[in-house]
Order: sequence, then C-alpha cells, then structure tokens
Amino acid sequence: MTHARGERTALCDLLDRLGPDAPTLCEGWTTADLAAHLVVRERRPDAMPGIAVKPLSGYTASVQRGVKERHPYPELVRLVREPGGAYALLPALDEAVNTLEFFVHHEDVRRAQPSWEPRELPADLDRLIWKRVAGGARLMLRKAPVGVVLHRLGGGVALGGPRHGARVEVTGRASELLMFCFGRQEHAEVELTGDPDDIARLRAASLGV
Repeated sequence: MTHARGERTALCDLLDRLGPDAPTLCEGWTTADLAAHLVVRERRPDAMPGIAVKPLSGYTASVQRGVKERHPYPELVRLVREPGGAYALLPALDEAVNTLEFFVHHEDVRRAQPSWEPRELPADLDRLIWKRVAGGARLMLRKAPVGVVLHRLGGGVALGGPRHGARVEVTGRASELLMFCFGRQEHAEVELTGDPDDIARLRAASLGV
C-alpha cells in the first residue's frame, strides 16, 4: 500500500468512527464537510478550481453543500475511501499529489479531538514529507510576513518567506513542519525562535499552498 492510500484509509476509518458532526481543524467544517470537500476535489472537476482560486470559491462551496446534502455520510466516506477521477486510473499520480493532502487532512481530524497524540511515522514517510516540505517551502511560505528558516529534527534546513529582513526559526519533525507550513501553525508541535512580535505575526499568517 502506498502512503497516499494508507493515509486515505486511516482518515476514512477515523471518519467512520467519529461520525458526521465531529470537529476538524478546518475552520467551520465538521467531519461531514471535510468528507464532502474531498469528494468534490476528486470527483467534480468543474468545481475544483474554486478550491484554490478565490473568485471561483462561491461556486465550489455551493457544489460542496450539494454533495453533502445529497449523500448520506457513510456514502460520502465510501466515496473518499476509493480514489476518484484521474487518481483512480493513475496510482503514481495519487501518490504524488495525495500523500500530503491526505496526511494533513488526517491530522486535521486527529488533532481536533481532545485525546490526540503525535504519531510515530515510518522513516520513509518522514523522509518523503521532508523532501516535499523542503522543495515547497517557498510556495507554502510565500505569504509569511517574515523570513522563515525551517529546521528538521534529524537534519535538514529549508528557507521561505521574504529573503531579506527579520527571520523566525521553526524547529520540529518533518510532519510538524508540514502542518505549520500548511497553515496549521497553532496545532503544530514546533519550537519558534525570534523576535516575539515576528513570531506572533508568523503564527497569525495565512500559510499554505
């Protein structure tokens, strides 16, 4: 099983256990909303652009509400469980695109629950996450108000944010740096070093792809 399929399966198992009304780290979304988002992302190409392009987000939100209303929650989770669209035909594409997507959303659900604890990840998944973080730091941190130096515990440094001026150093495991860079700053187990005002601005910034 690929890491993308592993995270997808683990997320769906958790969604089944928690039911449709559990909280997530995605602001305003329950587990049912998150499941509907993932269905739209893979199975409604007409609505996919609005996930990333703000002027089109209204249509995407409308489609997502319709998907949620039309499908009972168990069916939503079943649709998420099996890759849709091009991901169903191209496992390599699923692994390339969905490993981080499903890892982050799995953590969005896990970390919104009161009893969550950090996971010990397989070494190859940890390395893959760091490779993607290091390669995508400039994109994910493009809205950072200060320069950012990512330090991976175990080795590795990546840079993001403005190239000149103040910097904040962010230290943690690869998975925690990923959560931080994906806009989950308050829920990432990292250590931040720098000017307190710069740290506060970075924590409040809108980060992510």
